[in-house]
Amino acid sequence: MNRSSRKNMLFIVTGMSGAGKSQALKMFQDFGFYCVDNLPLALTGQFVSLLKKRKDLGDVALGVDIREGRSLREFPGMLAKLSSAGMQVRVVFFDAAYSTLVQRYSETRHRHPLGSNLAAAIKQEKKFLASVKTCADKVIDTTNMTLGELKDTLSRLLELKKSREMKISVLSFGYKYGLPFDADMVMDVRFLVNPNYITALKDKTGLDKPVAEYVMKDPQAALFLKKFLDLIKQLLPLYVKEGKSVLTIAIGCTGGKHRSVLMTHLVSKALRELKMSVAEYHRDIGKKW
Repeated sequence: MNRSSRKNMLFIVTGMSGAGKSQALKMFQDFGFYCVDNLPLALTGQFVSLLKKRKDLGDVALGVDIREGRSLREFPGMLAKLSSAGMQVRVVFFDAAYSTLVQRYSETRHRHPLGSNLAAAIKQEKKFLASVKTCADKVIDTTNMTLGELKDTLSRLLELKKSREMKISVLSFGYKYGLPFDADMVMDVRFLVNPNYITALKDKTGLDKPVAEYVMKDPQAALFLKKFLDLIKQLLPLYVKEGKSVLTIAIGCTGGKHRSVLMTHLVSKALRELKMSVAEYHRDIGKKW
């Protein structure tokens, strides 16, 4: 289901509290959807009118849950109105076993929207959502799912190519200025020959050809680059499987101007050649020693 085939399509994400609806909405957002959670059903018609005017919003997912209360009785009628308005509506309902719902609430210590008596609340919620579940185009049971498996299930549902979903940021930095706080993977390249001690190279950066030639003339530099890229390519599918949509790779040297900049540039270039979505940043390239 490509973007053009989803024109005028609205995904409604609903289901039992604790079954993964909130996580699913976050994943829809990672997939590029414009997401709205807990919009009152009475405002759905106005929202659809806005969608038709705002072409820039693209794909849309709407979260509906038990917080709607007795208004959920209007859910089937609301779907009929949306259909008559020309919208393609797909309802995805998330469910899980009773014991799983209890366990998840116990772990998070969140209060159920219908009250503090968890057993009674779950039973009441299931009753309220019965008419909603019967309208579902897809029921997803998350009882034994990890977040990665949930994302994989949604990806297949939307027929998305997961290899293109992961957004990668490759960042160079200088250790003397501290580690990047948002790095998922950190590589230290201070073992490479240091151009800072060469007068003609000191004021240049790793983006300059003379610096690149100086560093890469060491066979260990090319060997490191190959092995590091092999490691990244091996790990990327595993990160995606676990549900990660953004990965930050930080490469550091002493000042963040020469070696780390060069390696960040070369790693970014190699990943782009593999058709991956890559952003390249050089945090400390303009700082002086």
